[in-house]
Amino acid sequence: MGGESGPDLSFVAEHAGRKEREVIRIHSSRDYRIYMLGFLPGFPYLGGLDKRIHTPRLTTPRTKIPAGSVGIGGEQTGIYPMESPGGWQLIGRTPLKLFDVKQAERPLYEAGDTIRFIPITLEEYHKIRLEQEKR
Repeated sequence: MGGESGPDLSFVAEHAGRKEREVIRIHSSRDYRIYMLGFLPGFPYLGGLDKRIHTPRLTTPRTKIPAGSVGIGGEQTGIYPMESPGGWQLIGRTPLKLFDVKQAERPLYEAGDTIRFIPITLEEYHKIRLEQEKR
């Protein structure tokens, strides 16, 4: 996705010596196993990131990352389920509402599950986001 939704995609691509669209293709070409949930309620630490796109964390963490942001931190990838600070390289954002602390519901997933990312257009993102807000 890149842009505002993935402000570090260009850095990840440059670090990997690849084009942005190739980073997206590599990132979305496999299933990721949820090793554990932590850092925040519902934050999945996902294992299985392709070595070609391993990227170090930010040297200075951001104070505000939007909910749904997809990041790379070293050898792992993960999703920020709610707005928070964080230091991972942001490459995109999911429109899915992963966790609602106000409703104290369990996340849509748990340790041991697998997740696969599917690239979508900005138009698809907004459509799915509107559907999620109606729930």
